[in-house]
Amino acid sequence: MRLRWTQTLTLFFASICCSLTEKPSNASSPNIIIMLMDDMGWGDLGVFGQPSKETPNLDAMAAQGMLLPNFYTANPLCSPSRAALLTGRLPVRNGFYTTNAHARNAYTPQEIVGGISKDEILLPRMLKEKGYISKIVGKWHLGHRPQYLPLENGFDEWFGAPNCHFGPYNNSNRPNIPVYNNTEMVGRYYEEFMIDRKTGESNLTHIYLMEGLDFIERQSQARRPFFLYWAPDATHAPVYASKHFLGKSQRGRYGDAVMELDYSIGQILSWLKLLSIDQNTLVFFTSDNGAALTSGPYESGSNGPFLCGKETTFEGGMREPAIAWWPGRIKEGTVNFQLANVMDLYVTCLALAGISPPSDRTLDGIDLTPVLLKQLHTHQNRPIFYYRGDELMAVRLGEYKAHYWTWSNSWQEFKKGINFCPGQEVPGVTTHDQIEHTMQPLIFHLGQDPGEKFPISVLTKEYQDVLSRISPIVDQHKKTLVPGVPQLNMCDVAVMNWAPAGCEKLRKCLKVPKSQPWKCDWPH
Repeated sequence: MRLRWTQTLTLFFASICCSLTEKPSNASSPNIIIMLMDDMGWGDLGVFGQPSKETPNLDAMAAQGMLLPNFYTANPLCSPSRAALLTGRLPVRNGFYTTNAHARNAYTPQEIVGGISKDEILLPRMLKEKGYISKIVGKWHLGHRPQYLPLENGFDEWFGAPNCHFGPYNNSNRPNIPVYNNTEMVGRYYEEFMIDRKTGESNLTHIYLMEGLDFIERQSQARRPFFLYWAPDATHAPVYASKHFLGKSQRGRYGDAVMELDYSIGQILSWLKLLSIDQNTLVFFTSDNGAALTSGPYESGSNGPFLCGKETTFEGGMREPAIAWWPGRIKEGTVNFQLANVMDLYVTCLALAGISPPSDRTLDGIDLTPVLLKQLHTHQNRPIFYYRGDELMAVRLGEYKAHYWTWSNSWQEFKKGINFCPGQEVPGVTTHDQIEHTMQPLIFHLGQDPGEKFPISVLTKEYQDVLSRISPIVDQHKKTLVPGVPQLNMCDVAVMNWAPAGCEKLRKCLKVPKSQPWKCDWPH
């Protein structure tokens, strides 16, 4: 799928136009596409006020569908949020957290021993009940050892990588990350799949676009319902873009990456229309966590008016851009302020497919079909839980948010230059020590104070009224919570990507070092 830009969609459109002889049938089970961006912030879209207005396709998608300004991730870091999306469960339930230290963000670098638990039932496995064919394109991040990979967890196809595109490495102390086609590697980042760290040039987003278009076309021709999980990672540092887009944005290289993703999304939506399956396809766009402000200013996005960013449970770390698009089913140009999160997508997709959710476990998502299809705002008292590792840091109910713990990052890390809230320090709020507020939580009115700068006085009736409504919700949640077995505690150099399946065909197998397991150190 590595076609040059001049050949790309011309050949693709020509091939499909020649092969189509009749419209595909309007299947009862709708197709589902979830587009999950990586470290893209709420404020990166023109429709949310980004002044450069460089996302015309996403802005048009919102104009043709529904904008959800109160949409959240389940964790302010990539791996746990992705695990939550695909299981419908908080990371503390599905095991994507650590108990090595209090309130620490953990993820799946290539030295991680664990991955998604075999006890979890991922969305693509559930969708098989109604004959769905599922593909993931892009970043997996739920474990890179063989038993944790996508095709072992319900997906039928995969093109992408198990980890972030960090590197390049020398393949001696640490191997470069492999890129997979289904069950076997077809190369490694910085080798067969180049990312030029100096210029930022890489055609990975273009490859991911073509993989997505090809999958959609094949399933359309076969008249099978499909689930496409399109998860490009160009906006995660080190950010990259194809040569065609480099230098085009007012926002620098990060903006170049956003522009290419926006273009790619426009191509996918156009493809659905060309295949006449747009009215039988739900497309949902969002991001895995807030923009990584610590990578700024050259490799990070914008969280708009919200406080801090990735790694924190302030609004900038967990409130995400979200657009739902389904011509003929979702009313054009609607905005719905329902509090929602990525775990709702699990339950909603099952509802649309006519599949009952698993009854043997607690799910943290709700069915958003009344919101999407009838423009209702029916879940008025639905809370949003903000977790960091094993700790419930905050809860939102309606317009109010109560912080039970505050922490940006440690003084030690802060003094090294790692800053999750650059230019946004709020005394007593963005604390560098873990401060507990359980007895007297900090409460903000997010409608009036989206930047979480002005806590409501504990002496006011407003504070007491809000506390009386939130406290029972927190008490009930903690009383009934059964944490999953933590999967992100242990690390080992021997489990890195030394010799993935398929390496022998490419002569890319590397020597596996002696196992030396240790407890992973999670500083944040």
